[in-house]
Amino acid sequence: MGFPAGGREAEVAAVRGLSFDVREGESLALVGESGAGKSLTARVLLGMAPHGAATSGSVRLWDQELLGAPRSSYAGLWGRRIALVPQDALSVLSPVHTVGDQLAAAVRSVSGLGRRQARAAAVAALDRVGIADAAGRASAYPHEFSGGMRQRVVIAMATVNEPELVVADEPTTALDPAVQEQVLGVLASLRETTGAALVLVTHDLGAVARHADRILVMYAGSPMESGTAEQVLTRPRNPYTAGLLASLPPDRPVTDRRLPSIGGAPPSSSELSRLAGCVFAPRCPLAGEPCRTHEPEPMATDDAGHLVSCHRWPDVPASARDLFPLNGAA
Repeated sequence: MGFPAGGREAEVAAVRGLSFDVREGESLALVGESGAGKSLTARVLLGMAPHGAATSGSVRLWDQELLGAPRSSYAGLWGRRIALVPQDALSVLSPVHTVGDQLAAAVRSVSGLGRRQARAAAVAALDRVGIADAAGRASAYPHEFSGGMRQRVVIAMATVNEPELVVADEPTTALDPAVQEQVLGVLASLRETTGAALVLVTHDLGAVARHADRILVMYAGSPMESGTAEQVLTRPRNPYTAGLLASLPPDRPVTDRRLPSIGGAPPSSSELSRLAGCVFAPRCPLAGEPCRTHEPEPMATDDAGHLVSCHRWPDVPASARDLFPLNGAA
């Protein structure tokens, strides 16, 4: 995937070298800082990326190739086989129609059911995501719901036709922690009951620890590390992953409220075009000459299924805070 850098003819690959799969009933989390390419990746999966954004590669839903297919080809997929849970419910909910009418319309667009049957399916979907008095609340408008309840409504809308793949793009943004957990719990429950695969785009490592089966860590458009949640969170092999984990608040009370941090900032598009080696090398405390001159390829660690893109991965300490002390990497 490429986009023009600085208005010049040269292009920078916004996301590159990315390869992953997600299985039926599985939850895969895409994590990383803002600008890592997570949301762009999600939109390419859904066929919602800007025209011409994807310049190479393959996106397959079972045996169907999606990348490069015309937008019209997605008409039979959206809502039926693939669906999006956005971060802002109000961006997809009409303010002038009741939530029941909107859900019923989603049902009818796929199934062709009559109005009464579609309405019954809409009410059942609202009940399934934990909205009390679903039959009564179906007659309410989006502004009559709290933020957390609106997120439940868009989850109901995304899953009402039981798609095979659900992409949740920062679905708990701007919600308080208790409501975040409730919303993610709803997604987990639906995944278990319908067998849908879930791609969860987030920067919340706490949520990932509780709700992801596997994790793919991204930085500046590149894959850094992937594996099971246990592998990535308990034994990170990429310094970037270690830095993310080191910056998390500890579980126990501490007297010093400062936290470790990763020094510097992600590269801009113009800086990215000039990097010859690892994209994280300018901020990495372990970076050496190979890191600055040769881009690492994903390689297997000594844990089965655990992949890391790092020349120095054997040197990453067991404790993330040994690599990123209190004052960060700078």
